[in-house]
Amino acid sequence: MLGLDRGGWFLLLPALLPILVLSVGPLLYAVSLAFTDAQMGRTVDTDFVGLDNFRTLRHDSLFWESFRIGLVWAVCVTALQFLLALGLALLLNQNLRFRWLARTLALVPWAMPEVVVGIMWRLVYHQDAGILNKTLRDLHLIGENAAWLTNLSLALPAVIAVGVWAGMPQTTVVLLAGLQNVPRELTEAAQLDGAGRWRRFASVTWPALKPVAVAITALNFIWNFNAFGLVFVLTNGGPGGSTRLPMLFAYEEAFKYGQYGYAAAMGLVMVAVIAVFLAVFLRRRLTEGDTA
Repeated sequence: MLGLDRGGWFLLLPALLPILVLSVGPLLYAVSLAFTDAQMGRTVDTDFVGLDNFRTLRHDSLFWESFRIGLVWAVCVTALQFLLALGLALLLNQNLRFRWLARTLALVPWAMPEVVVGIMWRLVYHQDAGILNKTLRDLHLIGENAAWLTNLSLALPAVIAVGVWAGMPQTTVVLLAGLQNVPRELTEAAQLDGAGRWRRFASVTWPALKPVAVAITALNFIWNFNAFGLVFVLTNGGPGGSTRLPMLFAYEEAFKYGQYGYAAAMGLVMVAVIAVFLAVFLRRRLTEGDTA
């Protein structure tokens, strides 16, 4: 099976066991819960309800609104992360003084736990004592303090900015590694032919970097759509549900209201929809790569 003998499977077992126990097992259990009316409490009976949870979910406007917010969050954070990380990676790939220090500092947000990042940015965004409002007032850009995390129109953009800042380092590292694998002789040949920086990037750098860019974009989209801890610490889904991502909605349904079966159905729908989005995205990108 899969071209592996018994010794090969024995060597793979230490890596496969955590995946089976911590990923595949819980996923299968969640799938089974989605077709039941499981609720919080040891004495509550659990019955098989078939597709009832999905029928209810189809008409749950609050869930689909959180799904829309989740897509806005995931698309914006993923796109901004990629654009800013690409610019930073191109900069760090140059022969600059103290490049090692710049690369180290670029990784700082990645090394910080999400809870710490959330608490830190709550202090930055604080309406009265936050450094952001103080700086904007000193620059005479605002006349009064802005309620970044409690204003309906400002909360989501403010949270998106934090998501971009927190997730950009990992994208930068991946893109920087891809840039270092671009054949230098091709770049030098294009430069000798008189190609400018943009032409060299479009003709030489980007084609070599594209597979890496597609992979990290797809992974970032999955991670961002499944985001929970950062937004939970920053706003807990508020104000008025304007930052309630799907994972937050499912968390509240399960652990606040005790509807385990219904929350599992939400998770199953999210997995299915994201799988379809990613399949379409990757197919288009790979098709473009084959025809290029």
